[in-house]
Amino acid sequence: MHDSPNYDLVDGSRVAVIGGGPAGSLFSFFLLQMAERAGLQLEVDIYEPRDFTRPGPAGCNNCGGIVSEWLVQALAMEGVPLPPDVVQRGIESYTMHLDVGSVRFEPPTHEKRIAALHRGGGPKDATEGQWASFDAHLLNLAQQRGAHWVRARVDAVRYADGKIQVRSSGKEFKTYDLVAAATGKHVQSFKIFEALGTGYKPPRMSRTYISEIHLGNAAINEHLGNSMHLFLPDVPNIKFGALIPKGDYVTLCILGQEITRGTVAAFVASAGVDRCMPPGWVLPENCCHCTPSISIQGAVRPYADRLVFVGDCSVSRLYKDGIGAAYRAAKAAATAVVYYGVSARALEQHYWPTLRSIGRDNLFGRIIYLVTTIIQRVRLIRPGVVRMIRREQAHPDAPARMSSILWDTFTGSAPYRDVFIRTLHPAFILQFLADIVVGMFAPAEPPGKEPKS
Repeated sequence: MHDSPNYDLVDGSRVAVIGGGPAGSLFSFFLLQMAERAGLQLEVDIYEPRDFTRPGPAGCNNCGGIVSEWLVQALAMEGVPLPPDVVQRGIESYTMHLDVGSVRFEPPTHEKRIAALHRGGGPKDATEGQWASFDAHLLNLAQQRGAHWVRARVDAVRYADGKIQVRSSGKEFKTYDLVAAATGKHVQSFKIFEALGTGYKPPRMSRTYISEIHLGNAAINEHLGNSMHLFLPDVPNIKFGALIPKGDYVTLCILGQEITRGTVAAFVASAGVDRCMPPGWVLPENCCHCTPSISIQGAVRPYADRLVFVGDCSVSRLYKDGIGAAYRAAKAAATAVVYYGVSARALEQHYWPTLRSIGRDNLFGRIIYLVTTIIQRVRLIRPGVVRMIRREQAHPDAPARMSSILWDTFTGSAPYRDVFIRTLHPAFILQFLADIVVGMFAPAEPPGKEPKS
């Protein structure tokens, strides 16, 4: 049911999208797609100051750059395929490294994969031009749909005469029928929208660490292969760390809470990262790196009359699959504003349920990551984890309960709720307990060495 006509998008309505990352570009794409189906012609301006084709910080969107297979397939079905030059490498397996040994495992169906990609034009020292930017690709698709890219930063937003106005780079205000905020984790933008007095409160953030390390394709194939290497060290504040091969680079990603330079040094020293890298490797001091914020708790009231928040500035998935959450939110927001209106009431009824579902699922994610923290802290449990995965990988016809739980947890390929329910299965619990007991008496294995299959 529509609200008053004053809150409906009509022919010629103008929409401002603030932020041209995945959330903003996908929202624009879906908005114009659905408007065409509804017989509407809209004017859409995407405000984005960065050029995502440029290497280094100028084009980077501060992300580890992982897209799960379900999202690749979902985007393709929506008319948003990923060209081969956007995907730097297809990740076909995980290799988990613990102090009691290492184990490689593939997805249970042997069909799931992960796409490793660069959000911008690559690291600051990138010289090869063979890879394309994921974010630039999405922004280009939105423009092909009819969106106009405004290469400027928004510095003010206000309500005036029943509409909403946007000012960029100190110029004059422009009037719009709807503003979609897709500003990511930009603190200054949070302040702009809080000042509107709509009740919006930004997500709670924590700081993490990402670096891009150049190794060359040959060295990556020899030492890392097409596997994402996962580390669960007993280091305070760290949930997990990973080495992700991409083209000629490896992305070191450390997730947790308030990751500092000292935390990074402790992680590299204790996790055995050097055992996965070429002999004599040390973390370069001058490599392209950043300490981006991640959302660990969703925003309050991410909608108002003529205003909708999508992506990281609203609600995202805990630690993993932020791009997947942006896709879900972008499509839901576009559906709501085209078919139900742009009032706060319409958005609360037809958009907020999607964000609420993501937020509720994160509650199960917190429980799951609490369990992984226990595994990190209690050494007696870790041999059981390794032993259970090895048995599952050696017998592919048997249920891969531990392997599927870990794969879906660390890729974000399934809702946390589904993963949590699987951990309660009696067969999983009994087998895990049995492997823990047996693992207590098994001979220790040198860490960092994966047994040959």
